[in-house]
Parts: sequence; structure tokens; C-alpha cells
Amino acid sequence: MAQFSPSVRLGLLGGGQLGRMLLQAAIDFDLRLAVLDPDPDAPCAAIAPEFKRGSFRDFQTVYEFGRDLDVLTIEIESVNLEALKRLRDAGVRVYPQPEIVEIIQDKRLQKQFFRDHQLPTADFVLTENKADVRQNTAFLPAFHKLGKGGYDGRGVQRIASEDDFDKAFDEPGVLEKAVDFEKELAVIVARSESGQVACFPTIEMVFHPEANLVEYLFAPAEISPEVDQQAQQIAIRTAEAFGIVGLLAVELFLTKTRGDGPGTILINEVAPRPHNSGHHTLRANDVSQYEQHLRAILGWPLGDTTACLPAAMVNLLGEPGYEGVARYEGMETLLAMPGVHPFLYGKKLTKPFRKMGHVTVIDKTMDSLKEKVKRVQASIKVVS
Repeated sequence: MAQFSPSVRLGLLGGGQLGRMLLQAAIDFDLRLAVLDPDPDAPCAAIAPEFKRGSFRDFQTVYEFGRDLDVLTIEIESVNLEALKRLRDAGVRVYPQPEIVEIIQDKRLQKQFFRDHQLPTADFVLTENKADVRQNTAFLPAFHKLGKGGYDGRGVQRIASEDDFDKAFDEPGVLEKAVDFEKELAVIVARSESGQVACFPTIEMVFHPEANLVEYLFAPAEISPEVDQQAQQIAIRTAEAFGIVGLLAVELFLTKTRGDGPGTILINEVAPRPHNSGHHTLRANDVSQYEQHLRAILGWPLGDTTACLPAAMVNLLGEPGYEGVARYEGMETLLAMPGVHPFLYGKKLTKPFRKMGHVTVIDKTMDSLKEKVKRVQASIKVVS
């Protein structure tokens, strides 16, 4: 176990909203986090003790940024892996490990990893081009996903029948069998350098029907204790199969029941970093996902993940039809509600469905929590 030291030289690739919240957690420990991002107006830029403008995809930029650090981490997967490997070989502690990021960057490798390690996931076929997809009529309905480059619902097409084949991507991808699911769940699990593992409570996600990203979530998920235990164990097995140091967000499907049998848990995909499905932990849990990530990568004891109260998280998305300097209509209404905590990401410009912030909502019961979420959604709009 590493000795606590605020003087550790800690770096972050990516200066978006996840990095901003990681920075805020680092300040509590007097850590001075250096950030690399190509956008001079990135959410981290105004508050990072050290902010360097540059591409986290460029080998030389990443190597120069990281070579004087003790520990380097990420808030986005699309980083230069060769630079991370070279820095690791030079003695910098790089977490999550570059080989893990390499697998997760490519959905083809990710799905094959699940299969190779007997981790439950939907059936799939690897495809090289659009013609390959056309050879799999009997596999439909399915989703065609780009191997690399997809993010927040982009790079995914539903192929329900032969009529949809033109939607397929003409580059390497994975054709994944459509899952008849009852709920979409997620578990954030942390694993430390020493192998200590801790899970946050299982949460339930609801996706925006048009934008295909999380609209809101509830924690804990309304599932049976048996399903909850199954979800937690799958998350732990996945983290241990990777051998990851840091956070791993494991997105899951709970399939619909068949006859008298319960639904089963399948892994959808994973992310090796803080995640949208853990934002609520900033107010709802004894330790947030951001503090837990720092504890894991710095070799400190993992924190208590106990939930203090039932919670929800509502994403603040840019309203359709608005693009320009952001304004937040209804913020005064939110601020007057007890148990409602807005977090704004510092993005100057809004556009339709852009993630501009989130609202954590807490309450004593799940019924009152759901009613409060409806009031939050009706009260706030991000316009220009």
C-alpha cells in the first residue's frame, strides 16, 4: 500500500466533465492534477492547477506531458497507447494499464475478451465491411457497432431486417444480437494496486429515445437481491479478468423473464474510468466514484461505497433547436428544491443533446424520488 503524499505528481489525459469532477475530488486531498486536452475551453481548463493544450492522441505530446509524472490516468479512451506504454516502461505508473485501454478501445476486441473469459454477453459476429453484415440475415435483429470510434450512441445502427443492411458500416465492426431486455443496469467497480475490490450499488439507467445516451438513472436499481448479487459478481469478475487498477464501469442488460425463470445478466460494454452512471455518487454515497478512482490508482485503501439515500441523476442536455452560448432556464426552481444538487460542466456553448451538466436528486423513498425527478425534468432547460 502506497504512503499518502499530496506531493505525488499526477496527470490526466482529457479535460472534459469527468476530468473536472476528478479535479474537484483531487483538491480535497491537496493533489495538484495536471491536465492535457486539445480544447482551450475544456471544462478543466479554468480550474486545473496545470493545464496543457495538446492532443492526447499524439505520441510526442503525451510522452512529453507524462514523462515527469508519478502517476498518469485518463478520462477518455481515445488516447495514444504507444506513448502510455513507453511512459509505463520508463517508470510512470499508468492506470488503467495501456493494454486494457487497447482492448476496450475496440469493441471487437472487447467482445472477444468477454467470450474468451467466459463473461456473459450477447452473441455476436465480427464483420470487416458492409458485405459481411449482409451475410448474416439469420442473425437479425441485431446492432451493428463500429469497432473503433463510436461514443455516446454514435457508431451504432440497428439492423432489424434485410431492409436495414444499407445502414451497416463499411468498416470493421461487430454485429451483436439484439437483446430482449427488461432493464439496463450498471455497476461501477474499483480495483486497487493491491487487488482490493469494491463495488458501488447497482444502478438502473434510462436512455433518451432520440439521442441514445443516458437521460436519467436511479440508484439503487429496483431489482431482486439475487439479480443485484449477480450483477455485482459479474462486475467483480470482469475487473479481475482485466486486472485493472482504477475504476471499471460495467454496463449490463437484465433480460426479460421467460416462463417461471428470472432474467439473466449480460454485459453490454465497459469503460475503464469514471462514468456517467456514477455521477450521483458525488452526493449520494459515502465516497464518490471520483475519490474512489484516485484511491485506487494511488494505492490508498478503497473507500466505503455505501449509499446514504436513494438517489437519481438527471443529465442536463442541450435542448433541440438551440445552439450557441448556454443559458440555464429554471435553475432558480431547482435551487429551491431540497435534495436537488445541480452540477454544471463549464461548457460555454450548447447544442442539441450536448451534455452540459447533471442534477443529482436524493430523497428518503424511491416513490418520492421519482416524483422529484419528474419536477426536475419539467423545470430546467439548457437553451441559448
